[in-house]
Amino acid sequence: MNKRNGDKPVVRCAIYTRKSTEEGLEQEFNSLDAQREAGEAYIASQKAEGWIALPDRYDDGGYTGGNMDRPALRRLLADIEAGRIDCVAVYKVDRISRSLLDFARMMEVFERHHVSFVSVTQHFNTATPMGRLILNILLSFAQFEREIISERTRDKIAATRRKGKWSGGMPILGYDVVGPPGSSKLAVNEDEATRVRAIFELYLDRQSLIETVKELDGRGWTTKRWSTRKGHERGGLPFDKNRLFRLLTNVVYLGKITYKEEVHEGEHPAIVSDTLWHRVQDALRHNGRNGGTGSGATRNKYGALLKGLLRCGPCGCGMMHTYTSKGNRRYRYYVCLNAQKRGWENCPTKSVPAAEIERFVVEQVKCIGRDTDLLAETLEQCRHQREESIRGLESEKLALERELRRLDGELRQLAAKAGQNGVAADRLADVQDRIRLAEQQASQVRDRIIRAGRELVDAQEVARACSLFEPVWDTLAPREQARILHLLIQRVDYDSVNGNVSITFHPTGIKTLADELNEETTA
Repeated sequence: MNKRNGDKPVVRCAIYTRKSTEEGLEQEFNSLDAQREAGEAYIASQKAEGWIALPDRYDDGGYTGGNMDRPALRRLLADIEAGRIDCVAVYKVDRISRSLLDFARMMEVFERHHVSFVSVTQHFNTATPMGRLILNILLSFAQFEREIISERTRDKIAATRRKGKWSGGMPILGYDVVGPPGSSKLAVNEDEATRVRAIFELYLDRQSLIETVKELDGRGWTTKRWSTRKGHERGGLPFDKNRLFRLLTNVVYLGKITYKEEVHEGEHPAIVSDTLWHRVQDALRHNGRNGGTGSGATRNKYGALLKGLLRCGPCGCGMMHTYTSKGNRRYRYYVCLNAQKRGWENCPTKSVPAAEIERFVVEQVKCIGRDTDLLAETLEQCRHQREESIRGLESEKLALERELRRLDGELRQLAAKAGQNGVAADRLADVQDRIRLAEQQASQVRDRIIRAGRELVDAQEVARACSLFEPVWDTLAPREQARILHLLIQRVDYDSVNGNVSITFHPTGIKTLADELNEETTA
């Protein structure tokens, strides 16, 4: 403090103001001005005590009080550290902070530099124990209010998402955010949407996130670029594996909205077809989380068409692809993992030449469309698998419905006791959470049942798919050949004892292939 003419010491007062949103700040006289005016009036009333208002403004417009990441607040604390301030005045305590922990840190700075603290509308003196108690009570209510606001915001976002509405967040490539804050929507950006579809197709071609990223870099394609409400440019970053993976797995492109683990139909239109989406998801699963660490050939270096499909009939173990070299020639094999790990005496299969069994399986697939008996057998197998799958899903649905009825009864009993029993009130919240989870699971099962019902294939579709499959097979790269076999086939069982090869088809694989080939031929 400074002395003035030997009278009262001069108390240099800094006025700090804050507003959570930017709404109304463009007005000639806004909330920050009103707070400062109230602060100046209060300081003027203390003129006899030597108080003067510093001309410097410490205004944070559009910043939350839940943290200390505010430019004016940082400048205020720096000036306190520099010894330029004796007192900090605010309109209300919650203007400087809504967090007890953050305010405690500020008070440490204030006390270390002998700076007092004043609220214009809440009269207290931090120099006394009672004043500090009142301050802590006020801060507790401020923090409580902040937590309530946060909870309401989360609930609002959840409700908005469940209705399929856009509730804010970073814009994504392919869409623009239109409309005023609070009721904004996603609108398709046609140029970007075309680019998004091209990225999906590009990944299917490359079968590797890294290779796709390299191609995107070569084309100069980046993530979404947009401007914040404050006019700052954001986004426009080069793709990396993580950014590309997030784009390829974002259900927004299917016209859906997510909230936590829930998926809901969105108000916005899809820009990627279901077929293209599922092809990409299948490829991502097949290639692993990273979609390959180099080219697709790195993950299947020698074009092993049955890698991950072939199983040993006698022992049920998978068969691993391997090779031996003699001179300049390489001989490929599939080896029973049980025989390899535990000794050859543990399995009669041992190994089978790779090219031989791959050729047999491919010929079987080609023959489906030509052989009516084989066609009928394949169709019957697919129908049987689908029916088994639906029966399993129906059983799961019934079990969930029984659980929901049980939980509903428990909920009613607890609700009747909640007013008198604290334990019942606690259990009530737990049961409500379990009901929400069960309802979510039941909804997912119902969707899977509907999808399974739609995935029925007929003889005409199978015949057409196989007739299109055969002439193009030899023109495909090994990587694409392997993808198609994995699409069609669930597993291949090799019985070395009897010399039998059994192929189990995916119940939906043939239909997916038929849809793909139909798209290509009609494009």
